[in-house]
Amino acid sequence: MRVLLIGANGYLGRFVADRLLADPAVQLTALGRGDDADVRFDLATGSPGALTRFLDAVHPQVVVNCAGATRGGARELARHNTVAVATVCEALRRSGCGARLVQIGCGAEYGPSQPGSSTAEDAVPRPGGPYGVSKLAATELVLGSGLDAVVLRVFSPAGPGTPAGSPLGRLAEAMRRAMQSGDGELKLAGLGAQRDFVDVRDVARAVHAASLSAAQGVINIGSGRAVRLRDAAAILARVAGYGGALHELDGPPGTHPRSPIAHPRADSDHTAPVAYPYPDGCGSWQQADVRTARDRLGWRPRINLEESLADIWMEAACRI
Repeated sequence: MRVLLIGANGYLGRFVADRLLADPAVQLTALGRGDDADVRFDLATGSPGALTRFLDAVHPQVVVNCAGATRGGARELARHNTVAVATVCEALRRSGCGARLVQIGCGAEYGPSQPGSSTAEDAVPRPGGPYGVSKLAATELVLGSGLDAVVLRVFSPAGPGTPAGSPLGRLAEAMRRAMQSGDGELKLAGLGAQRDFVDVRDVARAVHAASLSAAQGVINIGSGRAVRLRDAAAILARVAGYGGALHELDGPPGTHPRSPIAHPRADSDHTAPVAYPYPDGCGSWQQADVRTARDRLGWRPRINLEESLADIWMEAACRI
């Protein structure tokens, strides 16, 4: 099976590449903006015609799109998350390869949900920020393209390679700094949000399964269980062997707007209030209904949050 992977060097893309390369039946080609891609191409600026010519030359049977941006202003997010996907869809429509498209979406497309509920694929999306809006627009482009396509809505990925700027990455970094400096207490803010964490390696397994399946439409990929960020902090402290006290700050924390995690020592740039308890525009609760992934892909999550956090901590600890 010839697979074209777009965004192989990204957070999710690296694990998807590893998973696909482990399948001896897969012949993988990586397309991206980096020098180490098999083919260099920028979806946000490249033309559909140029991509079409490449597709006709390589003739993939499956195209997996893991490319995109999670940070930046609305214009940048739209370019990398929406315009880029429009380019992929148009190129596939023009191409004679007939490839199946596996698009990586995100749980932020749904926006806030009712605490205690599980969000199924038929929920009406109401994204609460520009990132979710840009990803939802991409999903709508894929669903309306007429292609053989599936969108995997990945909830909150965790595990090795977790970006340092993500809530779990910032939590690990704050704990590392506390242990390095010998602080006996760690003051944390914005830990009330509950999210559905799913390990990146389980996400890669879902992408592999979707590539082999005939499933179309939207499929949620998550653990099916919401976890409070303060509980994740407690697990991380246990994994790290941090014996200090964890204190949650009350009220609007005095941290950077993009960081719900505060280090005990106040820094001059940590003065603005947090706009959201979790920086994805999804409010205080998100939990995926993952029955469709089970029924249509034969997929279930295998890696628990403690193992994901242990791998996050192992990478953070290497910086001590």
